[in-house]
Amino acid sequence: MEDETTQFRDEIDRALELLSGRRTAVLTGAGISTDSGIPAYRGAGAPPRSKPMTAQTFFSDEAARRRYWLGGHLGWSRFASISPNGGHLALADLERRGDVTGVVTQNVDGLHLRAGSSHVVELHGTMRRILCLNCGQVFDRRSVEDRLEELNPWVRVPENVVLNPDGDVSPESSEGFVVPTCTVCDGMLKPDVVFFGEFIPTDRFRVSESLLRASDALLVAGTSLTVNSGIRVIERARRRGLPLVIINHEPTRADDWADVTIHGGTTPVLSELARRRP
Repeated sequence: MEDETTQFRDEIDRALELLSGRRTAVLTGAGISTDSGIPAYRGAGAPPRSKPMTAQTFFSDEAARRRYWLGGHLGWSRFASISPNGGHLALADLERRGDVTGVVTQNVDGLHLRAGSSHVVELHGTMRRILCLNCGQVFDRRSVEDRLEELNPWVRVPENVVLNPDGDVSPESSEGFVVPTCTVCDGMLKPDVVFFGEFIPTDRFRVSESLLRASDALLVAGTSLTVNSGIRVIERARRRGLPLVIINHEPTRADDWADVTIHGGTTPVLSELARRRP
């Protein structure tokens, strides 16, 4: 059976020709991290799971908040230990060479930064930081996890954790679980991520727009563009007339707008693009 780089050779050739000499911004989604072991929410191979946490539920339902924090704790150690894959490394290499201006990502896993990309806009936030919703204090996730275990000494990480796309698992019970609060004001804590039902901070989206203004093309990798934040980035690129290349296993909402579409895996295709860029 042909590997993907051979099967999609013509599309890769077209993408290389289109991107040649153009400084390229990159938009990524969950599909770029699946080869690192983080499942995607959607598409083939995506695991069945309960409805993701919404902002309204998190703020209003104490029991749901306990389940969220317990599930997040059980999945955090594995989530934090996952390494960047060849797709992340290829983009970091292309940035170092001046071909890529930066990465706008819908992911909260931090793998682009760990791979060595310097200009990264994390549209949906990051699991690495915890915010106090009352006083605005920012905490490193690891310090909050340490306090969580002090408050709940019975918690232990199972040997086989089934990881969800946002870095948590689904615990059987959260009864008796104590949620940590802010050490400054005792306020409610929340991971620095955009929940369903929340808006992306305006300043953060403006940074992504500035990246597009510094670019001559847009490369989309590993997202079906179901989430509106990705489509907003595409629309800004279209307004500027930027050529568009899409890499994704399955069709996306923007395929009709793309100059080149490659229906393949991000790791082999991005690695090939990096290898063959002059």
